[in-house]
Amino acid sequence: MTTITWEEFERVDLRSGTVVKVEEFPKAKKPAYKIWADFGPEMGILQTSAQVTVHYTPESLIGRQIVGCVNLGEKNIAGFKSQFLLVGFSDPNGGICLTTVNPTVPNGQKMH
Repeated sequence: MTTITWEEFERVDLRSGTVVKVEEFPKAKKPAYKIWADFGPEMGILQTSAQVTVHYTPESLIGRQIVGCVNLGEKNIAGFKSQFLLVGFSDPNGGICLTTVNPTVPNGQKMH
């Protein structure tokens, strides 16, 4: 395990958001969805690509509150601009299980 300082951790910007749109992403190398999430009035709607097809359908993601890292910069994934990292954990078989918020909080809340 690598130790980081509190100052380094405070630079990681994890925010609450709500999934508002999901599309299949056939151009991705591994099965993935294109996902758009509302991160509140300050950041608005951001998009990403995520390999979350094992446990989730597009319909099951719509309206789900998620956690996203919003300050990693943009990344081009198979011609699609990814603007945040959708946070989750791998199950024993490698399928991604999303980190969520319970109970719900306003979109755009910063994790403390």
